[in-house]
Amino acid sequence: MPLAHALMTSLLEKSSSGYDLARRFDKSIGFFWHATHQQIYRELARMEASGWIDSMAAPDGGRTRKRLYRVLDAGRDELLAWAATPTAPTDLRDDLMVRLRADAAIGPLGLQPELRRRSALHAQKLAAYRAIEARDFPPDETPTRAAALQRHILQLGVRYEQGWLDWTREALALLETWDGVAATDGSPAA
Repeated sequence: MPLAHALMTSLLEKSSSGYDLARRFDKSIGFFWHATHQQIYRELARMEASGWIDSMAAPDGGRTRKRLYRVLDAGRDELLAWAATPTAPTDLRDDLMVRLRADAAIGPLGLQPELRRRSALHAQKLAAYRAIEARDFPPDETPTRAAALQRHILQLGVRYEQGWLDWTREALALLETWDGVAATDGSPAA
């Protein structure tokens, strides 16, 4: 997904300065599409040059060069065309899977500390997602269509992180069970 489409989506939700957009991006879309603030500013300039967005001096900018960005019709058309274009699902690409395959091929490699570290990172992100859900989607409020979709996206993040926690717990149990036990049946790795 090009960064431009993620930024236009965020700008359609709320016109923003580059700084505010970058901060909002970190707290929302940034959970599933990472970009540095420098990348965001470069992309904003490129999008403006392409005629997808425009900017004006921010009323509260004072002597700064703070600008407010908004999506133009050409940007909306580009976003609509992009959204209608089919894409392939993202493949799992994680070096930890290769490390575990290496462990299966050549014996215990002591991957438990890395699994525990990764598990802790997934637990932190899961806690952050649950805090966002509690803050932004109170159970007693009737959601709008936009809020229902945003919560559904958040739920995928919750399920993803919970899945990783479950999987790492199982991987640790497997390694603990088999550490020190030499494979003697000669069967190939799956």
